[in-house]
Amino acid sequence: MHNPAPRRGVAAIAASLAALLTAAGPGLAQTSPAPGVNIASWPVASSPEVMTDATTLAFVEDLLARMTLEEKVGQVIQADIGSITPADLATYPLGSILAGGNSAPAGDERAPANAWVELARAFRAAAEERPGARVPLMFGIDAVHGHNNVVGATLFPHNIGLGATRNPDLIERIGEATALEVAATGADWTFGPTVAVPRDDRWGRTYEGYGEDPEIVAAYAGRMTLGLQGALGEGRLQAGRIAGSAKHYLADGGTLNGKDQGDALISERELIDIHAAGYPPAINAGVLTIMASFSSWNGVKHTANPDLLTDVLRGPLGFDGFVVGDWNAHGQIEGCTNESCAAAFNAGIDMFMAPDSWRPLFHNTLAQVRSGEIPMARLDEAVRRILTVKVKAGVFEAERPVEGRVDVLGSSDHRALAREAVRQSLVLLKNNGSILPIRPGARVLVAGSADDIGQAAGGWTINWQGTGNTRADFPSAESIWEGLQAAVEATGGTAELSPAGAFETRPDVAVVVFGEEPYAEFQGDLSDLDFRPREPLAVLRRLQADGIPTVAVFLSGRPLYVNPEINASDAFVAAWLPGSEGGGIADVLVAGSDGAPRHDFRGRLSFSWPRSPDQGPQNRGGQGYDPQFPYGFGLTYAIPAETPTLTEVTEAAGAGAMRFLADGRFVTPWSLVVRDEGGEARIADGARGVSPRAVVTVTPVDGQGQESARLLRFTGPGQAIVTGPAIDLSGPDYSNLALRFRYRLDAGDASALRIGLGNGSVRLSGGPGWRTALIPLTCFASAGGRLIGVDRVWILESQAAAVVAVEDIRLDATTAAGCPADD
Repeated sequence: MHNPAPRRGVAAIAASLAALLTAAGPGLAQTSPAPGVNIASWPVASSPEVMTDATTLAFVEDLLARMTLEEKVGQVIQADIGSITPADLATYPLGSILAGGNSAPAGDERAPANAWVELARAFRAAAEERPGARVPLMFGIDAVHGHNNVVGATLFPHNIGLGATRNPDLIERIGEATALEVAATGADWTFGPTVAVPRDDRWGRTYEGYGEDPEIVAAYAGRMTLGLQGALGEGRLQAGRIAGSAKHYLADGGTLNGKDQGDALISERELIDIHAAGYPPAINAGVLTIMASFSSWNGVKHTANPDLLTDVLRGPLGFDGFVVGDWNAHGQIEGCTNESCAAAFNAGIDMFMAPDSWRPLFHNTLAQVRSGEIPMARLDEAVRRILTVKVKAGVFEAERPVEGRVDVLGSSDHRALAREAVRQSLVLLKNNGSILPIRPGARVLVAGSADDIGQAAGGWTINWQGTGNTRADFPSAESIWEGLQAAVEATGGTAELSPAGAFETRPDVAVVVFGEEPYAEFQGDLSDLDFRPREPLAVLRRLQADGIPTVAVFLSGRPLYVNPEINASDAFVAAWLPGSEGGGIADVLVAGSDGAPRHDFRGRLSFSWPRSPDQGPQNRGGQGYDPQFPYGFGLTYAIPAETPTLTEVTEAAGAGAMRFLADGRFVTPWSLVVRDEGGEARIADGARGVSPRAVVTVTPVDGQGQESARLLRFTGPGQAIVTGPAIDLSGPDYSNLALRFRYRLDAGDASALRIGLGNGSVRLSGGPGWRTALIPLTCFASAGGRLIGVDRVWILESQAAAVVAVEDIRLDATTAAGCPADD
């Protein structure tokens, strides 16, 4: 067991650090401004002095001196539990493991909490048993709205909802509750808080941001850090606290057209004033790690940008923790692959996140240090930072008093906190005629997806995309329907659930719950902000035509154009993605027995609401600011107001939801991924790229137009995949549709090629010249595919070398009766 000494004076710590860094090698004791940034323009921050107390420094230096080169390289690599076993640690002395969004014990996403505990203990025991320096592991996980990977955990509202509360104290309490549930299952570290400032709501990660204005992020970042970690005043994290990671550094919310992993084409002043706002408070609060972004700033990927990773972060921002990369983000650097990237490490990445590429990355990084491509001083610097964080995170401690206390997951206290957060996050956009709150004794019809906790929880829920979840996956939760039913019946009323909005006995009021289906990251990118599902609008209009007062409860990860739905409702509530405690909605919507509101609305928009589906980004203070509802808007019971009829736009410009590759580009939100045995690589521009082991390459080629097609070259087994948000292709609207595309087989044997959609696939026929494939969707269902929750809408799989050109991928009407031969 290691217990750091009490805090020393600043001068003594500074002297110790200077001596250590000078010994580490030239150029590392201090950094000098690079031409890409103006150091003097950046705000000044500093990790707490206790990060570098004398006892910690001495302990780290002693351990570092006893480590072999292999052990040092192992510390800078993190593997995913889906691609590594505890037994692997006997050969590979890695420093960290993570559980990615689709990883779980034994691959079971619905594994019980105890299985997570056992997995963590197995990895730690393996690390302890290996010979040598025996540095403990850190176990990281994406606990972004509670411990969202584990069945039974408390699910708090996503950050967009928390931003609407304007309550920093609430944020800190949520961080503390989340940390306790994570620590109970054996993990040490969460990849949060997210301190992005989303500026274009088409971005698929908008809901992970607290707001469009940096004032909210600046107010929350330090408080969430303190909630997760506690104060570092005693030298290390206390029981029930976990390490945090401020992310994604930097300007991931400022990319052009809201494109995930895209490029922020902005000035340094905007980079600082808007997108860096959350980092000084997080650093001052003691955040132990920072995660670098996939994205770029003016054409330079952050993962290999020394100006920001070293000169700024280690200079004026005063960060003493370590920097971790994102999921194989180093593989996107020019001249790098997932399995080799000295450039990212030399730029300032201290730990590679190499989920499925860790083994070859270990060997290549080892060789690069031996050759001098990675200086030994740089490796020691990174390992020193990692060891320091491990001391502060308490992973060297023998006792873990919270681990195994799985009863804290979904505890009554945590659920009550989540319910409070839901109440405070709701934003009232309309309440004409004061239809809300629902009066005592009312007969209430509840329609739409009110009983779907998975939809209310959104992405990053049990799995990465948050899709495929059922009521059984939330054993201790309360759906919106269940909360409304309990509240209405408590006042002597009756509630009826009818998803389609049908009824036999006329209700006094109807509540219609609807919104976006779950998504995460780039699969949620949009081309415009139109809310396209039309069934909810039909239900609202039918109820309106029947003269039934109607309340709309809208579930979304961003503001969307819903003027028709608002006009078809008497009251409209933006509920965001509230999580597991739907009763918090009923707390505000349903009056008490005395007819008075039990809770008033207090949420205020942290994102401006669009006036039209194709309106450009609307951010407070921006040029041409003209939203439908401005930043900070929110009605209350205390001050009633009438919302006038809103202008309706019939159709979003450029809408073409079922075209995937058109006119030489992949239509947002669809994008191209290539896969081989080394894992997956997303082709950021959909035009040029290569799979992790270079088995599949993509280049533009002429088809019906100049570079309107993509040439897919396989040197062995691999896949090219068009992926996007999960869609339901099982309904009657899709019964007569087919997957249609043009293709040309330039080399290889057609018998080795298959075309898939979802989980089904059929054989692709060969022949000279361009051909058109028209495959009814029923063929994929009969081939074993599920047409519900389809997020891979086109898959070309080859088992051998082949060259295929493809263009114009879409869903199209068909009268074809047969499926391709598959013998």
